[in-house]
Amino acid sequence: MNEKISKDKITFNTSKAKEFFLEQISFTITPFELDELIKNYINAINVIDVRRYDDYIDGHIPYAIHLPMEEFDENLKMLEKDKVNIVYGYSELCKLTPKACYMIAHKGYPTMLLRGGYRAWEKLDFDTVKTSDNE
Repeated sequence: MNEKISKDKITFNTSKAKEFFLEQISFTITPFELDELIKNYINAINVIDVRRYDDYIDGHIPYAIHLPMEEFDENLKMLEKDKVNIVYGYSELCKLTPKACYMIAHKGYPTMLLRGGYRAWEKLDFDTVKTSDNE
């Protein structure tokens, strides 16, 4: 059912919106929820950082695996299908994250997207890890 929401002839499909937001709820996770999973269920998840290497070593979420997009296809085999793969990039605006989630899900791995990415994690002052270039 379309409803007019302004004089500019913008229409809105409420049933599509309902489906969209249900999917968002089902396939995204907040930093608060991820922090809880890391503390209590780390063996049930993989945390995946898709940012550039320099950004990863400068700071990342604890236990995060670095899988940069340019090496993504060859490294997907590192993942386990019995774990939920939680992917994050730079921020809510990062296009890398949904693309990576799509690729992981397409290969049959359970996948979720971290809302807000690393910037939201950092802004909320959750633990981060710095990695030396030698590791």
